[in-house]
Amino acid sequence: MYFMRIRDLREDHDYTQEYVANYLIMNRSVYRRYESGRREIPVWALMKLAALYEVSTDYILGLTDNTKANA
Repeated sequence: MYFMRIRDLREDHDYTQEYVANYLIMNRSVYRRYESGRREIPVWALMKLAALYEVSTDYILGLTDNTKANA
């Protein structure tokens, strides 16, 4: 599930939920729901998270274990 990946990525980068929520220009409570799986993540937020963590959207979605998109 993607919510586990975005939590792990955030923790690996030593970011707080507040930091990521501010990056996405949203309330922390909304972002917290993404991480807990209680709310679907919108495509625009998925794309911004992929850019923040420099990984592919497929990696965040759990479709691959490769962090980078295929060239």
